[in-house]
Amino acid sequence: ALVTRGLAEMTRLAVALGGEPTTLAGLAGMGDLVLTATGTLSRNRSLGMALARGDSLTAASAKTRMVAEGVPTVRSALALARRHDVSLPICAEVAAVLFDGKPAADALASLLGRAPTREDAPVEGRRA
Repeated sequence: ALVTRGLAEMTRLAVALGGEPTTLAGLAGMGDLVLTATGTLSRNRSLGMALARGDSLTAASAKTRMVAEGVPTVRSALALARRHDVSLPICAEVAAVLFDGKPAADALASLLGRAPTREDAPVEGRRA
């Protein structure tokens, strides 16, 4: 459910910025998302796993010499979302974990507790 919702967020933001929804269905969207979420060599996944174990961003980052590009990307994506009135609940919860110290388990519970929405609704990028 989380990967599907993540792809929907990525697509809404891309469309709001003038992109085509079909672009996100290919390697640039779904392909990258699946690899990032499941790949054992993914820096973002490694950081996320450390945060899920309860490490702080500082502690998790200190364990690796490589940058997890998702950390600065979260801030950029949320800034773009605010500017274009796009709802990014996953991104907002990730930011709360990264920068506000919200426990990852609480963020996940918040996301999974959200009411389901139609998956076949047209992608408009704007909040409903």
